[in-house]
Amino acid sequence: MFRQTGPKTRYQMREKLASIGDDSWIEDDDGNEVFKVNGKAMRIRDTFLLEDAQGNEVAKIQERKLHVRNTMAIERGGDKIATVHRRLVGLRDHLKVEIENGHDMKVHGNLVDHEYEIEGEHGKVAEISKKWFRVRDTYGVEIEADQDVPLLLAITVAVEDLTHDRT
Repeated sequence: MFRQTGPKTRYQMREKLASIGDDSWIEDDDGNEVFKVNGKAMRIRDTFLLEDAQGNEVAKIQERKLHVRNTMAIERGGDKIATVHRRLVGLRDHLKVEIENGHDMKVHGNLVDHEYEIEGEHGKVAEISKKWFRVRDTYGVEIEADQDVPLLLAITVAVEDLTHDRT
């Protein structure tokens, strides 16, 4: 399901991706709206739905309130597939992504400025950067070949929510 098999693909996201109650589109390199981040209003926890262009839910990203550190769970089809944990290591933020039935990932770099990488078992699986776009308040997510695109975009949404103030 949405597993990328060709070369790297780059997606364009807005810095203020989606506040709770707002929607935001994720575009491909050609400017096509391919995924929508739906910020669900009237929820006790931060909740975002990642939907494909036809409106089908491909991932649910939801804050977990009962944890000591900030945590976001990612679900697909009602099953938890990953958990993103924020932790402070030294003076830098790092995030750990626990993958259910798979190898964990780590997120490191300058999270606040959207210049970071997501690493899997065999190295970089995605790079997030503002350098590819001149449009203000926009950054890119470049996903390596043979990756689970919705999962990596959902991780990026979780990172955005965990590292940026929402108003």
